[in-house]
Amino acid sequence: MEHKLISGTTFAGIDEAGWRALAQKALKGADFEDSLVSHTDDGLRIDPLYARSAHPQPISRVDPAAPWRVVQRVDDPDPARANRQAIEDVENGATGLAIVFEGAPNAHGYGLPCTDEAFDRALDGVPLNRLGLRIDTHPLSRSSIDWLVASLAAKRADPARLHLSFGIDPAAIFAGTGRLRMSIEALEASMPQSLAHFFALGLPGVLLEADGRVSHNGGASAAQELGIMLASAVSHLRMFEKARQPLVYAAPHVGFAIAADQDQFVTIAKMRALRRLWQRAQEVCGIEPSPASLHAETSWRMMTARDPETNILRATIAVFAAAAGGADSISVLPHTLTHGLPDGFARRVARNTQLVLAQEAGIGFVADPAAGSGGIAHLTEALCEAAWAEFQQIEQEGGALKSLAAGAFQARVRTVAAKRRQALRDGQRAIVGTTLYPLGTERPVATLDAESRPAPSDGTTFCDRLAPLRLDEQVGEDA
Repeated sequence: MEHKLISGTTFAGIDEAGWRALAQKALKGADFEDSLVSHTDDGLRIDPLYARSAHPQPISRVDPAAPWRVVQRVDDPDPARANRQAIEDVENGATGLAIVFEGAPNAHGYGLPCTDEAFDRALDGVPLNRLGLRIDTHPLSRSSIDWLVASLAAKRADPARLHLSFGIDPAAIFAGTGRLRMSIEALEASMPQSLAHFFALGLPGVLLEADGRVSHNGGASAAQELGIMLASAVSHLRMFEKARQPLVYAAPHVGFAIAADQDQFVTIAKMRALRRLWQRAQEVCGIEPSPASLHAETSWRMMTARDPETNILRATIAVFAAAAGGADSISVLPHTLTHGLPDGFARRVARNTQLVLAQEAGIGFVADPAAGSGGIAHLTEALCEAAWAEFQQIEQEGGALKSLAAGAFQARVRTVAAKRRQALRDGQRAIVGTTLYPLGTERPVATLDAESRPAPSDGTTFCDRLAPLRLDEQVGEDA
């Protein structure tokens, strides 16, 4: 077709009423609400059409001029093999590493041995300068600070040239493992001294983290995940106060770890809502808000064991949504993790999922591509309100740790998870490759030789654990 045939063509304008009339005609008598209106796990309404935002509120990552960091997990129980993987990842485009120790809530059965020797061996020969280095939340998070300091000193690496995150979050450890090594009162009394030790070391980066991945993978809705994260972050500020650290200087040392799944619009809105919630919390504390340091990891809950290649597609959507929502760093769970410890090919696919989106698709070129979108703005605002209500409920229960100890937060999560599970079993929701278009035969999946280890069970204080549970495990064997 020649362009001259359509160069002078114009289309008549149409308003919302006109669009609705056309939509009703296309539905051929089907109910508009049932066909085109959906609801999130929190019951938030999502309409099919929204007007452009009249007053856009752009939200960007901590450094809008820099791309997000491509983070690869270091979670192999064999330190020497983990070291080879880390070197290969950095040489081939990864700009960050996440050290995942065994026993961590997000280790999913594997993890580096929890010793300073294993930590040092895993980083041997890895070019550290300008690298993003995070230690995933685990029961010995405070000890790992000293391990890192000693390792950096031995390698003559300048901490000021790294993006550091130590991932200390007692609430995530409590919820994810169901145990604490000491009482809540003893923990809250000892933390200020640990924080003072950290500041004496003069290390930059994130010290305390509010980790929502545990709640998400345990079945929480988006608002519940945000609510428990905000409650944890506020409890961190209280600890800084007890350590006699000015909040305006301490707040930038609080970070967030959040789950990104295949629900693209909810994930984008969740990322943006978290930044607004943290800003509001700091304003209430009477300090100048600092931007939230936000690490996103693709959801374990959304992954499947059947037809694991479909996990690549889910991860791609999740990475796009996390990047569009303004995550500062992103980690992708390799698509074969549901079958065992991922091999080099699965790790490369996970790494390249980010590299292609960042370097070829240019997803991070615009600081906040969702700004001005009426639908995203509506969902962001609705999530903020629902999450703030959840945060207030947790505060009324005595804070994150006491709410978990009483089982109150877990009860609300399990109510939402039960509704989601029923929707899957009733066919109202589908899992591609499992309940929708399942493969007749499964191809063999290659994994590394490593034994999955059970979560540790020792402790002093216990709670009802939010164990990670995938959606495909909840639809029954007859799915």
